[in-house]
Amino acid sequence: MSIFRKSNSKVSSRSQIAIKGVQDGILILPGNRYRMILQVSSLNFELKSEAEQDALIDTYQNFLNSLACPLQIIIRVREMDMDKYLEEFRLKIDGEKEKVYRHQVKNYIEFVQGLITKNKILARHFYVVVPFSAKERQDFEMIKEQLLLNSDIVAKGLARLGVHTYQLNSLEVLDLFYTFYSPHSAKNQPITEQTMQLLKESYL
Repeated sequence: MSIFRKSNSKVSSRSQIAIKGVQDGILILPGNRYRMILQVSSLNFELKSEAEQDALIDTYQNFLNSLACPLQIIIRVREMDMDKYLEEFRLKIDGEKEKVYRHQVKNYIEFVQGLITKNKILARHFYVVVPFSAKERQDFEMIKEQLLLNSDIVAKGLARLGVHTYQLNSLEVLDLFYTFYSPHSAKNQPITEQTMQLLKESYL
């Protein structure tokens, strides 16, 4: 079952998510189950030549066949926070001395504002979830070492496809769930290191 799949039953978010905690970027689930989440870059397959596409397919097939553990692939579509994006340009206007540049930036802000009133600006994010399960409680450092080893194998395999990976830290893992289950709250009240610590304590 996907760790990101929402339930339709009327129960608390904590019961739906079933997270015990997050430590060193590792998601701790009930039943001695652990997950490491890698954010993955994308590539435009359609722009490749036929020979390049065939080579990518063969490389991807070899990558899948070489895996020693199962993987979960997540494609997340999120609405971009254009208010924050435009605020950066407004700050540039205040610091810009040349009138012509201030005028250009102002026109650009108005253009983007007109665009987002009619359309949502969406961004796709890609993740690979690397799992580890233990039959009984084990030393966390050993679990972390095994997950890092498996994640390194995955990262190197994806690198051969021209895809870059980045391991999410604890704050980013919690923020991923926070934005998934409470997108509006996440926009108005972004998660911070302080709230992350409070969340960790409440889960444990």
